[in-house]
Amino acid sequence: FEGMLMDRGAFSSSTVHFEYDRSIVKSTELGKLQTVARALKAAPNDKLLIEGHCDERGTEEYNRALGERRALAVRAQLIKMGVAPARIRTLSYGEDKPAELGHTEATWARNRRGELVLLKPKI
Repeated sequence: FEGMLMDRGAFSSSTVHFEYDRSIVKSTELGKLQTVARALKAAPNDKLLIEGHCDERGTEEYNRALGERRALAVRAQLIKMGVAPARIRTLSYGEDKPAELGHTEATWARNRRGELVLLKPKI
């Protein structure tokens, strides 16, 4: 994973969003992950970083743990879809990297997410 090139745009439309205080991947989000799984299967040298995020509510420690559970839930779904576990890493940012600043339900909903970052080998 070290030394690989990060492509944050490749799967930007596949960001998985979560309900408040939940780490279960909703069935409505599975289509996004199927697209990612197909792309990874077609490029066996590529890997994936899943970043778990939370909204600002909750303690820093709680949100860090929730972000990790969210990233692991996305990872589990991709493994069920046939992606090798060794190709996926997870990382939790908790509430530290919001997608959007604000204190509304709509803003919080956008911040409760799992972002997928494509990792490509250097050529």
